[in-house]
Amino acid sequence: MAIKKRKHPKFLRPNYGRSSRSRIKLAWRRPRGIDNKKRLKIKYMGASPSIGYRQPRAIRHFHPKGMPEVLVQAPADLEGLNGVVIRIAAGVGRLKRAAIEKLAASKGLHVVFIKKYPAKVKRVKKDKSRKAEPDKKPAAPAAEVKKEAPQGSPAVQSSAKTSSQAVSQAQQSQQHRHDKQI
Repeated sequence: MAIKKRKHPKFLRPNYGRSSRSRIKLAWRRPRGIDNKKRLKIKYMGASPSIGYRQPRAIRHFHPKGMPEVLVQAPADLEGLNGVVIRIAAGVGRLKRAAIEKLAASKGLHVVFIKKYPAKVKRVKKDKSRKAEPDKKPAAPAAEVKKEAPQGSPAVQSSAKTSSQAVSQAQQSQQHRHDKQI
């Protein structure tokens, strides 16, 4: 038996959807401003929620299948339930969800939202006995690579300076600065 609930218009906030008011979200908030046209119930602003849109008491909080809906978080919550629709809470994990679905099926209860998980992929174990492939060569040391570079490249010129030359140049420039100050 399906239940036909009464429909109601969308309750939008004033100025929702205007590009100049992009900060206004879809969620309903009661208008409270003294000049707010939605609060004054001016017709072109659209409908506001009111008690008249409520569903009849007999079908209130029912699922469209015609049964009340119950939120379940553990398999123990299914004890004593009969003639209801089950909705599993969002925070329930895969194993507990599977247990709840199995128990509900055995009791003949309808589960509203069944998640379909992909089949688990088996992990392939790596063989430690495998040796490194023979065609791979060990990496050449950095010093050898610099020697192979062409003579005119700046990398070779900068590497050609020895550390003693660099130290003597630094001392000379320091002495030159010292002479300028005096």
